[in-house]
Amino acid sequence: MAVKYEGLKEIVGSLVLVEGVKKVSYEELVKIKTADGKERMGRVLEASEGKALVQMFEETRGMELEEAEAVFLGETMKLDVSMDMMGRIFDGAAKPLDGHPEPIADKSVDINGNPMNPYAREFPDDFVQTGISAIDGLNTLVRGQKLPIFSGAGLPHSKIATQIARQAEMGGDFSVVFGAMGITFEESRFFVNELEKTGALDRSILFLNTADDPVIERVTLPRMALTAAEYLAFDKGYDVLVILTDMTNYCEALREVSAARKEVPGRRGYPGYLYTDLASIYERAGMIEGKPGSITQIPILTMPEDDKTHPIPDLTGYITEGQIMVDRSLHQSGIYPPINVLPSLSRLRDEGIGEEKTRDDHDGLANQLFASYARGQEVKQLATILGESALSDTDKAYLKFSDLFEEKFLAQKKTEDRSIEETLDIGWEILKALPRTELKRIKDEKISKYLDEKED
Repeated sequence: MAVKYEGLKEIVGSLVLVEGVKKVSYEELVKIKTADGKERMGRVLEASEGKALVQMFEETRGMELEEAEAVFLGETMKLDVSMDMMGRIFDGAAKPLDGHPEPIADKSVDINGNPMNPYAREFPDDFVQTGISAIDGLNTLVRGQKLPIFSGAGLPHSKIATQIARQAEMGGDFSVVFGAMGITFEESRFFVNELEKTGALDRSILFLNTADDPVIERVTLPRMALTAAEYLAFDKGYDVLVILTDMTNYCEALREVSAARKEVPGRRGYPGYLYTDLASIYERAGMIEGKPGSITQIPILTMPEDDKTHPIPDLTGYITEGQIMVDRSLHQSGIYPPINVLPSLSRLRDEGIGEEKTRDDHDGLANQLFASYARGQEVKQLATILGESALSDTDKAYLKFSDLFEEKFLAQKKTEDRSIEETLDIGWEILKALPRTELKRIKDEKISKYLDEKED
């Protein structure tokens, strides 16, 4: 039930203080009506002792303290969802940005979602093809998994994200929900244009918050994106890929809101509940037993100063099932996508590969490629100290393999969509650079089938 209070006590930036309130709840929606008839939305940030601190979604410029009135709506923030959202672009408050009218709602859903019963979860084990060899071949994405991309400022994580959104294949009805927080206008246009050019926008829902939009929208946006994804997945049976970028901007917004509430800061000034808050987002990925849909999550974050021990990537790594590392040195070498497979990890890789899902040689080949590239990188460091002339013939073979791995396996065109068969075939091709005696992680029958027969 809505309750109206006349007059505001104080306005500081995007915060509004209302006094004399009763029975106000945390995160309750508030409608501020000004003397000129305009209405602006906000939500309760803190409520105590007859006072309510309201964080506005819109700017507070022009609001008069005595002439304004605050209407507490008695409900938390909800999202109107329907299939009409497909192919549409919204801001962080779910208002259309594409010039079209608001979609007709099928139902209204609390953006905070409902906890997924762990007993009802299905274990993720279905291969998802992204068309990127570094992911499909060595750090395989699985349907229902949460696999973040750890990047840095200036690295092409936006290009990788849109390429995955364009190319990902899950088999059945497939859609993409894209949530962007605190990005630049250029990045915003890039995402929209790339998806429009390939027709991927028709199967997508975009939520965009640019750097000049209200900070509070960055806190609500990922929850709106996931609410739309849950509707598509568990009400309509879609396999949904959710891409969230940039989670660092989300955490910065959370820190700003925490500071406004005068909470005791935790590690590096972030709120002490950062882990719990991130988990409430990441754990909304998965599959529910008896329901056909799924939510696969790829959160993207830029590590401050490329520091993977920073609280944001550190806590994200604890919650999620691996990480894809975007590497600055590979990027500077002109390799795209610059994914460093050595520190990257997909904890569900072994569940998503094999004879019935990818190919019977995938597991052994991936292990051999990984081990050989790691050895090649060690030899490369040794060569910088001792010089190539001091290397053995085997070491020189590993050095050659390392270069071939980066040039042929890792590197691919921004529009190149490789099938898993093409990825594995490239892997076998570059293994020819190594002596047969070094292929210790692949069974002899697989070597005969995929290497000897092709040479013949």
